[in-house]
Amino acid sequence: MTTPAAGAGSPVQGDALRVEGISKRFAGVQALDAVSLEFPPGQVTALMGENGAGKSTLIKIINGDYLPDAGRILLGDEPLALHSPADARRAGIRIIPQEPEIIPHVSVAENVYAGALPRRNGRFFDRAGLRRKIRADLDRLGFAGVLDPDALGSRLTAAQRQLVEILRALTTQARVIAFDEPTSSLTEHEVEALFALINRLRAQGLAIVYVSHRLREIFRLADRIAVLRDGTLVGVRAAADTGESEIVRMMVGRDLSTMFSRQHAATDRVVLDVEQVTTDDVRDVSLRVRAGEVVALAGLVGAGRSELARALAGDLPIRSGEVRVEGKAVHMRQPADAVTAGIGLAPEERKAQALFLSRSVRDNATLAVLWRLRRLRFIRRAAERKVAREYTDRLRVRTPSIEHEVRKLSGGNQQKVVLARWLARKPKVLILDEPTRGIDVGAKAEIYHIIDDLAAAGVALLVISSELPEVLGLADRIIVMQGGRVTGELSRQEATEEKVLALAMADDLTAETSPAGGTP
Repeated sequence: MTTPAAGAGSPVQGDALRVEGISKRFAGVQALDAVSLEFPPGQVTALMGENGAGKSTLIKIINGDYLPDAGRILLGDEPLALHSPADARRAGIRIIPQEPEIIPHVSVAENVYAGALPRRNGRFFDRAGLRRKIRADLDRLGFAGVLDPDALGSRLTAAQRQLVEILRALTTQARVIAFDEPTSSLTEHEVEALFALINRLRAQGLAIVYVSHRLREIFRLADRIAVLRDGTLVGVRAAADTGESEIVRMMVGRDLSTMFSRQHAATDRVVLDVEQVTTDDVRDVSLRVRAGEVVALAGLVGAGRSELARALAGDLPIRSGEVRVEGKAVHMRQPADAVTAGIGLAPEERKAQALFLSRSVRDNATLAVLWRLRRLRFIRRAAERKVAREYTDRLRVRTPSIEHEVRKLSGGNQQKVVLARWLARKPKVLILDEPTRGIDVGAKAEIYHIIDDLAAAGVALLVISSELPEVLGLADRIIVMQGGRVTGELSRQEATEEKVLALAMADDLTAETSPAGGTP
């Protein structure tokens, strides 16, 4: 799909959303400092910056969640008084959050028109009228056949939940729509559909605000790129007139050309030996990871990489095959068996699968070593605090204190807390599933350096990533999976994006070239 060039076609009529001199301070922290920025109609303005740069605060002010300490918001020449999200909606401003708010036990139609359901005689819920209304809007907006109006909210995919949020916005008189990390949980096909929709909205004259950490999609979609750093606006660039390196320098204040520097500490000592492992999702997978080596698992969505990782961590049953750690067979019936054998897993969904969000940084960082901190049946709190401080300091976790709730940290710092937990445990094998998903460029560089330091310390690392530049930059070897099996292996020297993708699509290519659909 090609994106129309900025300014292509007939001029778009509409009002620009403007913020002028917006400042906001929280408990001694200056979140925004005199930010002035315009979001023109008929254009996609990408809002970029590291976690903590002020992007979320600015979006929440535009949405009426926060009142600014100084400055004003205008739509066209009209100043807006936004004291709540309801005020923003009445002004035509809609935010599509990263995690859409869906009512699970009611239909898509009822979710779309929640708070504005059609009624008969002003009293009774008009179910037939609701059906007519949703079908007319789906046809008008080009979503007929994409969403079942009668499907329950609890049964929707991530992309469908997001589509419901978009429909909520478009069934009102939206003039500005902001997307907050919209592709973080979407498949490639769903991303294409979302981009096509955004292009239609741009052509209709809406002002689009697009928040993302993904530079490639920003340059593919945006007309303008606005960069925040430490609460201030660093600058605005036309996407066609700038490049990734300049945007990165604006975001972090330094050149990240050495982001993937590696010490290459791999040895000949095999730590993890997987022989013909088969589970419900993968079959006959064999691989080895040596001490000090970073092995990347690459593949497309559904390749079986995460399922393999969970099986190696004792979270999914292994039906056949063998796993050995330093030559000793490991029989895993539960995650505790893997941990005892020296295998750690930082899962893909850190919030749902790795962190206790309502607990402190201390609680989360020491979870894997509590047995070591006990005296009789009681945890030695002083020793626990010492361990938590040691590893959060080592990983430079940015937190007011180790007693701070982990849910209040940025994505990058949450990931560091998960890594601190395993560093404290001193694993022989560490499996990292999408370690930088949802993390800004600067925090990614820090995570890469942590991975390098772990390898230098002799840890065997198995890294799963869907970002090919990350795979190529980190790995000593790349093992590619497709359809639950290994389709090939590449050394660091021979690996290219084209070769990795060819192996990732091996089954599809085979099906096209082989009459029986098998391996030639």
